[in-house]
Amino acid sequence: MANKIDIKKKSSLTDKKTDKTYIANNNTFAFGKENYLFISIGVCVLAVGYMLMIGGGAKTPDTFNPEIFSTRRVTVAPITLLIGFGIVLYGIMRKPKSQV
Repeated sequence: MANKIDIKKKSSLTDKKTDKTYIANNNTFAFGKENYLFISIGVCVLAVGYMLMIGGGAKTPDTFNPEIFSTRRVTVAPITLLIGFGIVLYGIMRKPKSQV
């Protein structure tokens, strides 16, 4: 009849000393130092972009303040936000230089 085949798989959790990939990947962060630097710079640029949008409200609801349509709020702030999101995305997607 059919013979029974016994296959034993090597578990990386039980044999930590010989499995170098498990040991190397267990003690590292997801990103490198440069990645965190780019992400923090991007977050700062995003904060500046949101601050550029602040203001321009009317004192009373019956009056109209045309300051809400200023170039700073309509053009400069969204461009700054797109640049900030691009920097954060680059920081996330960038491959760290020092991989063990």
